[in-house]
Amino acid sequence: MDKTYELHDKVEMKKAHPCGVNRWEIIRLGADIRIRCTGCGHLVLMPRREFDRKMKKVLKD
Repeated sequence: MDKTYELHDKVEMKKAHPCGVNRWEIIRLGADIRIRCTGCGHLVLMPRREFDRKMKKVLKD
C-alpha cells in the first residue's frame, strides 16, 4: 500500500465523515495537514502523525 501523498491528492480515511462521504482532498501540507471533505466541504486540521495513522489510502483519479 502506497502512503505517499501530495497537495491536492484525494485520500480515503479509515472512518467515513458523518455526511456519508469517505473522500477527502489534501489542501495544506506541513507539520499539520488540512483536508476538505469532498461531500460537504468540511475542513479538518490534524497533525501529520495523526493523519498518517488515520489515512487508509491515496485514491487514483
